Amino acid sequence: MKLEYVLPADIERRSFEIIESELDREIPDDIKPVVMRVIHTTADFDYLDSLYFSPGMIETAMQAIQKKAVFVTDTNMAKSGINKAALSRHGCTCECFMADADIADAAKKNGTTRATASVEKAARLGKPVIYAVGNAPTALIRLTELIEQGIFRPEFVIAVPVGFVNVVQSKEMLIASGIPCIAARGRKGGSNVAAAICNALLYLADKKL
Repeated sequence: MKLEYVLPADIERRSFEIIESELDREIPDDIKPVVMRVIHTTADFDYLDSLYFSPGMIETAMQAIQKKAVFVTDTNMAKSGINKAALSRHGCTCECFMADADIADAAKKNGTTRATASVEKAARLGKPVIYAVGNAPTALIRLTELIEQGIFRPEFVIAVPVGFVNVVQSKEMLIASGIPCIAARGRKGGSNVAAAICNALLYLADKKL
C-alpha cells in the first residue's frame, strides 16, 4: 500500500475525489453537497441510504439562511464545528444553551433533560431558528411536541442524534410532524454529522451570494 503525497490545501479536494470514485449510484444534484460532506466527515457510505430530506428541504434551508436565522445546536461540539466565517457571511449566528445556568435550573426544576429545556429556550428567541440535533433524542421529542402544539416552528430541523434509546423513534416522530428536515434514519448520527450538514448548507448558500 503506497502513501499518497497530497499538499495540505488539497486534502479535502482529494478526499471528495475518492468519495466520488467509490459511489455506487448517482446522487441528485440538489442534495449531493450535503450527502458528500457527511460521508467526508464520517467515512461512512451508509449515509447514502439513511439520510432523509423532506420535500423542498434545500430551498427551505436557503431561505432560512437568507433570513439570518439562528443556528441552535444541542452540543457545544456541534457549535464549534460550524464554520464561523460562513455564518458571518450570511449574518447568521450559532447558539448552544446546554451549559447555561438557567438551563440547568429549568431541567432540575421540571425533571427534564437540559436538551429539553434548551428547546424551550429556543422557542422564546423570537427569531428564525435552524435547530441542529446531533446528540439528544429528547430534544427532538420536545421539538415535535412544540411543533404539534403550534408553540414553536423552526425554519427546519437537522435530526441526526446518535445512540440507542429513543433515537430511531424520535427521528421518525420528527419526520412525521411535517417540519422541513434532514434526518439520519436509524441509530447513526452525531454532533459531527450535525455540524457537517450545517456547513454544507452554508456553503451552498455561499454560491447564491
